[in-house]
Amino acid sequence: MEVKIGVQNAAREIVLESPQTADEVEGAVAKALEGTSKLLVLADEHGRRIIVPAERLAYVEIGEQAVRKVGFGTL
Repeated sequence: MEVKIGVQNAAREIVLESPQTADEVEGAVAKALEGTSKLLVLADEHGRRIIVPAERLAYVEIGEQAVRKVGFGTL
């Protein structure tokens, strides 16, 4: 799942591939914005954690599940 995070006062967005589902990412964002957690914490597919302070979030874009193709395909 590709996730793009915009951070206030930052020139670049954070882009990661996450093994989490769209609902799990949405839930983590909602908790961070509600004040339940002051941090948005997501994991990428390599096990790294991305931590963003909730008050600095500008936007979170949740992409569709990426299907990886192996080998040569026909169109």
